[in-house]
Amino acid sequence: MNINTSIVKAAPEHTKEISRICSIGWQQTVQGIYSEEYQLKNVEYWYNHNRVMEDIVKGIYTHVALVDEKVVGTIGGAMIEQGVSEIYVFYVDELFRYKGIGGRLLDAFTKVHIKKGATEQYVSVQEGNELGIPFYKSRGFQQKGQNKRYWRQITN
Repeated sequence: MNINTSIVKAAPEHTKEISRICSIGWQQTVQGIYSEEYQLKNVEYWYNHNRVMEDIVKGIYTHVALVDEKVVGTIGGAMIEQGVSEIYVFYVDELFRYKGIGGRLLDAFTKVHIKKGATEQYVSVQEGNELGIPFYKSRGFQQKGQNKRYWRQITN
């Protein structure tokens, strides 16, 4: 199935859908790991509309994937030091996974950071995340030490 997807800069009008996708995606990632109470508190803290809007304006959420003008995925992060890019948040709506959208979001994010001088990239991944870990490994990320951080070298 070929779906028409566009990758665009995250904007305030995407707040509600980014919040929804991140809330659901994070809860799917930690299902069975954290209590429901903790999950709800965490979602309310990180993915409430005000916080998401502020983070869009600050440039933390950098890109969204649109299908028929509907947000189906998002990625965000920052340059954490000279030459080092870090992904903070990255989710694709479950109905649109395994269609190349995540790869396109990661490519768009990475290109911006390469232009800013990034030569390496990090991401923290929840232990046991069977959605995220295989995705990152297939794109050259390797686990650094015994922590939840994955790393890769990036170039033009």
